[in-house]
Amino acid sequence: MARMVTLFSIVLCLGLAPTLYSQETPTEPAEESSPPPATSPSGDTIQDMLKTGEAEVAKIAKEVDADPRAQEISAGILKPIYQLAEQIAFPAFYWLAFALMVTGVTSYALQLVLAKLVVLTRMHFNLTEILSDALGLAISLIGLVLTTQAAAENSTFAQSAWSVLSSTALGLVLGFLFYLWGQRLELRAAAAKRVQG
Repeated sequence: MARMVTLFSIVLCLGLAPTLYSQETPTEPAEESSPPPATSPSGDTIQDMLKTGEAEVAKIAKEVDADPRAQEISAGILKPIYQLAEQIAFPAFYWLAFALMVTGVTSYALQLVLAKLVVLTRMHFNLTEILSDALGLAISLIGLVLTTQAAAENSTFAQSAWSVLSSTALGLVLGFLFYLWGQRLELRAAAAKRVQG
């Protein structure tokens, strides 16, 4: 679980880095009362460190892209995924995929908000569960976006109101059921810890 928290922290930092880096410095002179820019112990500003880090990442990425062994490994990773995509390209695939992603978004969103409030009323707080549900919600949201985009480009799913509505309805119902299941498990875990404590 510590690895998951570390991975989540890294992903969060990588997601915030472009935002921090893209912020423009003010063109107007800073007021005398404004604090000096944040610096590291070596005297570099945070923005300089970000630029250096981005340059290093770009250099490493360029070297990896030019390495034939890396290209071979990359092709080996993608090949079975492409083969699987060809095998499951049946007409109802996007309908099922959309329903699954809606299920995930619904379940994790409700668990992240309602289930955690219910658990807090029992005087229990679990940061690991919160991070796990937040990660599940992020993955489901990304999957929903990518599924919708792929369906619009490769099928008639997005053009059929019946397909979209029925898939969404199924996802909402399943998501609510999974939310109830997840909340029940969290309440049992909270009760067990209270008994042990």
